[in-house]
Amino acid sequence: MLLDAASLYFRAFYGVPTSVTSPDGRPINAVRGFLDMTARLVTTHGPDRLVACWDDDWRPAFRVEALPSYKEHRLAPDGGEETPDELGPQVPVLVDVLAAAGIARVGAPGYEADDVIGTLATRARRPVDVVTGDRDLFQLVDDERSIRVLYTARGIADLELVDEAAVTAKYGIPGRAYADFAVLRGDPSDGLPGVAGVGAKTAAALITEFGDLAGIRAAVARTVVPKPPLTAAVLKNLNAASDYLDRAPVVVAVATDIDLPAVEGTLPRSPADVAALAELAERHGLQSSLGRLGAALGWAPDVLG
Repeated sequence: MLLDAASLYFRAFYGVPTSVTSPDGRPINAVRGFLDMTARLVTTHGPDRLVACWDDDWRPAFRVEALPSYKEHRLAPDGGEETPDELGPQVPVLVDVLAAAGIARVGAPGYEADDVIGTLATRARRPVDVVTGDRDLFQLVDDERSIRVLYTARGIADLELVDEAAVTAKYGIPGRAYADFAVLRGDPSDGLPGVAGVGAKTAAALITEFGDLAGIRAAVARTVVPKPPLTAAVLKNLNAASDYLDRAPVVVAVATDIDLPAVEGTLPRSPADVAALAELAERHGLQSSLGRLGAALGWAPDVLG
């Protein structure tokens, strides 16, 4: 099980009220929510390996170079990611808790969590569940290799299981074509404009007819007499978007071959550092959430005292 960590702690932050605080009154809702989500995922789905995948770089230079608008609307004045004031201080706490608990946390310099997930999923020789609220990761689903997405659109309690059939049912395209579909349709949440006049239905029709983005662009180059789905308007818009279509695939495609060390990710049957975890639990008021996580992982009931 590969967790898109930022996706989950942002969801936890907005799903659990900031009135949930540590003993000294600071919000701890994102950490508690993340731990509770993880406990529920382990209990419900029973993975034998678990990795929290991290954004070491939430806006990688190679993606910005390809498309300067990539996540531009989420930039804070200091150049980092715009994050709620109550959330920022909780992220280092979560890092410390995961380390003391013994849950693997993996990032890669210059890459997003998506790329860590893509690489680990591609390496895996066993079924993989990717837990995320990011539809870009639908491009990884692969029935043959048993890679699926547990999509958090409705929360952890009601996950949407996304395999190739689900992508086809929802978008009318093969699962492997999702990245090209996203390029054509665009994604405002990532600053990806898409092709003007090409919405989800037209993007799906083009992919169905021509197979992939390369096939669509080849058809555009050779088409003299417009006919659906390459109508005159769609042809004009695709030609006008030629530069964008050169650049956007670099932004949308999840890297699957980045340089990562071997990751074991075996579920910790006891905390990696009991004393540190007990101190973190006491300082931040995490006893109940860590108790639920420990129960899911099979820790001794009194391991934290």
